[in-house]
Amino acid sequence: MSPARDISPPDISPPDISPPDTSPPDTVPPGTGSEFAPLLRDVKGQHLLERRTGWYARTIAANALGLVAVGTGMAFLGGSWWVLALAPVLAVLCARTAFIGHDAGHAQISGDRAVNRRIGLVHGNLLLGMGYAWWNDKHNRHHANPNHIDKDPDVAADVLVFTSEQAAVRVGFRGWLTRHQAWLFFPLTLLEGIALKVHGFRDVRRRRGRERLVEGTLLAAHVAGYVTLLLATMPLAHAVAFAAVHQALFGLHLGLAFAPNHKGMDMPDPDGEKWGHLRRQVLTSRNIRGGPVTDWFLGGLNYQIEHHLFPSMPRPHLRLAQGAVRARCRDLGLPYTETGLVDSYRQALRHLHEVGEPLRADV
Repeated sequence: MSPARDISPPDISPPDISPPDTSPPDTVPPGTGSEFAPLLRDVKGQHLLERRTGWYARTIAANALGLVAVGTGMAFLGGSWWVLALAPVLAVLCARTAFIGHDAGHAQISGDRAVNRRIGLVHGNLLLGMGYAWWNDKHNRHHANPNHIDKDPDVAADVLVFTSEQAAVRVGFRGWLTRHQAWLFFPLTLLEGIALKVHGFRDVRRRRGRERLVEGTLLAAHVAGYVTLLLATMPLAHAVAFAAVHQALFGLHLGLAFAPNHKGMDMPDPDGEKWGHLRRQVLTSRNIRGGPVTDWFLGGLNYQIEHHLFPSMPRPHLRLAQGAVRARCRDLGLPYTETGLVDSYRQALRHLHEVGEPLRADV
């Protein structure tokens, strides 16, 4: 997690087929009309779309130092079960790593697409074992149509379902999961760290040429490095326990960061009125109130409305854009949803519980 110029491999320049940037900072997206245009002018007038290279350099460096410190601690404590106390610390630092990769994928860190890709590959593939190209493609589609049942991969029926129509066809074990999905949500996030790795390795097989080579090599390097670090610093039993705690808490942390953002918010009717950019992002997103600790813990994703309206806006500017976004929503009579952290989880879980209600009634 040191800056890409220090540790990124020399041959990971972006191929021609790399995913497109997601942000519409310089032009009004098609179909947004006048609703979004005044807000865009206001935000650009405040220079909130300008990059914060220094802030990101310090963030990446601090995260890298934290990882080195944990690795050093593992070497000193590896012979004792006290080494497990470092697993939660490493999980938190890995979540910071994921947030940096997320920001690189949105072109928040640099105006140079190749630099963003290198940072994303290092923080995603190499340090986390998560396929950057797979995640970026999936996340771009989510941003384009959040909570759209036909277009947003994050609300596609899988382990969890998000609409009564999805729930109605669930039978057997999947039906049982849907009946109890609100209770199972956070336990299931304990597996998210492993699931991200599995998705990354699966996706590499459909890549071609240099992209496949680069992504696959970095994913393999992650696995080899992670296993080597564990076995070189502690006995096998300690290593297995450490990996289990670390990966489970890493997945839980990501679940805590992403769960409040859209679950339980409006879902566009595929056959209904087409929403413009501003309505599509504001009505489907939920912000989380809090201060610097909340901003740090959630990686800036607590400003979900601002992030969805301006995906390439640097993380430290999101809170500064709140005033302009609130004012624009007030002028248009749009609800600007903001709640506390605990209540956001309550709302998300209530939605999952209500979706499974018809199946529970049939039992």
